[in-house]
Formats: sequence, C-alpha cells, structure tokens
Amino acid sequence: MKYTIQSPADLGLLLRAARKSAKVRLDDLSRTVEVSKQTTVNAEKGKSVQLSTILRLLNEVGLTLTVDLPDSALPALNKALLEAKERTSSTVNASGSTTPIAHRLLAKDDDRA
Repeated sequence: MKYTIQSPADLGLLLRAARKSAKVRLDDLSRTVEVSKQTTVNAEKGKSVQLSTILRLLNEVGLTLTVDLPDSALPALNKALLEAKERTSSTVNASGSTTPIAHRLLAKDDDRA
C-alpha cells in the first residue's frame, strides 16, 4: 500500500510499523544498520536524522522511498542525467568503476530510451 509522506513523523511511523510487523527489535535494527539505538528511535519519532541513515533503515525493513516527479520536471531530469552520465564517463572511483547511484540513474535513463 502506498502512503503519502508529508513530514518526518509520517515516515517515522511507517518505519516503526514495518519494523514491528517484521518482529525486528529496535536494537537489532540499529546494530544491523550500524547506527546507535537512539538514532533509530529518533528516526521513528520523526526527529532529525541524516537522509542516508533513514534510507538504510527503510531498506533494512523492506521499505522503499519513491518520489512523484511531475511530468514538467522530466526535461530537467533528463538534462541532469545526461550531465551525470558525462561526469561519470570521465570520473571513476578508486576501484575503477562508477558509483552505485550513477549506475541506477543511468539504468533508469536507458530504460526510458
């Protein structure tokens, strides 16, 4: 079921519900994601937590975060993806490969072509 998120508190409630329905203890989730228990508590209460941490917590309990991008923003997105593709082709990380986000964005871009 899809829910519209309008505040950090909304997201926190969904995180907590998913964790509890999976019968995952708060400290176990925190340990798995490698954050403090207090950080997980803060996320579930809708308090300020880094977005990267929120995304890791959501992923661990099986939730995904999606954005409803208006069609009017597609030209700007395509331009940004093209620029990222150009940067990615000239910039690689220490292991000689592109970053995971670049792969996902570029794959989505290729799917639209």
